[in-house]
Amino acid sequence: MTTVLEIGNRTLKSEEIIPLMASYKMLPQLLCESIIDQAIAEIKCTREETENASEQLYQRWGLTDEAEKQLWLQRYGMSKEHLESLATRSLRIEKFQEQKWGHKLESYFLQRKGQLDKVIYSLLRVKDQGFANELYFRITEGEQSFAEIAFKHSEGSEAQTGGIMGPLELGTIHPNLAQILRVSQPGEIWAPMPFGEYRVIVRLEKLIPAQLDEAMRKRLLHENFEAWFTEQLGQLSVQDQIWMGVTPPQQAG
Repeated sequence: MTTVLEIGNRTLKSEEIIPLMASYKMLPQLLCESIIDQAIAEIKCTREETENASEQLYQRWGLTDEAEKQLWLQRYGMSKEHLESLATRSLRIEKFQEQKWGHKLESYFLQRKGQLDKVIYSLLRVKDQGFANELYFRITEGEQSFAEIAFKHSEGSEAQTGGIMGPLELGTIHPNLAQILRVSQPGEIWAPMPFGEYRVIVRLEKLIPAQLDEAMRKRLLHENFEAWFTEQLGQLSVQDQIWMGVTPPQQAG
């Protein structure tokens, strides 16, 4: 039997690895990473990118001289090529995402923009319709401010902020409320409307349009990557899907 890894006082043999990974429920993770590795197999990094990524990895592990680096590689049975592959993996995934979806990211952003725009709005909710109407007229007639009434009378957690909510992405707000805010103009106040057990008064304070900046690009590329990965899992055998925790499609008949 061949020694593969020493952990404390324990020595692991090659034939023990797979059973141990199964018992520790690590095989699904291995399968996930294998799917990704196959996808990025042809993605290359420049020599400078590889050297920088490798050096960052060494620094993270506290390996400062060449002897320490070689001992570490020997201990974990890794070659320099293995380490470089590990060090550049995140970068190669980013390059894969850019290569696969970067050219159509603008159109995807426009499709998603209605969910990504943020709003700041005022919300007031009470359970009694008549009282809701009274509060609405107090606000619209200028008798009291929205904040004053929300602090005193609103029956939700928004009372603590004087009714102010946000900034929140429209996609994270209840669809009915999001639709109202989407068609509102800043300062527009809506008369009490049913919302579950409450009667709700809403006023849009500010619309903050989403921008396709670098942070948004990374987010949307990752969204596409996650959707792609889910599709890959769906192509696995039923047995593998069960092992992965993916609900397999129901069998016809």
